[in-house]
Amino acid sequence: IVMGRRLHRRGLPRGSALAIALWAIPIGIVGARFYHVVTHPSDYFFEGADLWKVFAIWEGGIAIFGAVLAGAIGLWIGARQEQIRFLDAADALAPGLLLAQAIGRMGNYVNQELFGTPTTLPWGIHIDPGNPAIPPGTPEGTLFHPLFLYELLWNIVGVAVILVVERLWRRRRNSDAPRGLALGLYLIWYGVGRSVFETIRLDPSELFLGVRVNVWAAWGAVLLGLIIVLVQRRR
Repeated sequence: IVMGRRLHRRGLPRGSALAIALWAIPIGIVGARFYHVVTHPSDYFFEGADLWKVFAIWEGGIAIFGAVLAGAIGLWIGARQEQIRFLDAADALAPGLLLAQAIGRMGNYVNQELFGTPTTLPWGIHIDPGNPAIPPGTPEGTLFHPLFLYELLWNIVGVAVILVVERLWRRRRNSDAPRGLALGLYLIWYGVGRSVFETIRLDPSELFLGVRVNVWAAWGAVLLGLIIVLVQRRR
């Protein structure tokens, strides 16, 4: 809905949002699963492992960075079929994608996942003691940082940031924001937030040079976002 309204504002077909989504969403789900499996190889590849578990997405295990990377391919395919520039489609999608990610984080609360280190803050959450992400020896009754809630709020604020920046640009320059601005802001905003949240996340993850893989991915998103904004602004 958000993407369709933003396409319409640019003089593009509102219905193209659904046509593009039919490509981006399924390809994004495949990418989300692939990224999770690659970054958690010990969960799926060991002696006696059932390799069909790699495809058992209904048992859990998807990653937003994989969804964004593969979803971008679906976005490009769908935009090409609708005869819309990729950056126009990506800009139209950006705030709606952050909103969708915020809604998706509610599932982490239901599943008791994506929580952080122990905390004594009043908004700390209780996690069932049998959760495998809880370190052995953790005292009963310990509360944990609700990382899913932090990211949910961060993403909602990010939606507002993108919309406000675009509005200020139009007001001050009397023209639409340059192509790629919303996409770049999305990558920067989400990348900065995720790089911080990952540092207090409890569930295990693969490390590269002593840093969680998702932190590297978040830094990569920030760098790519900065490049897009600077290059497109100059153009």
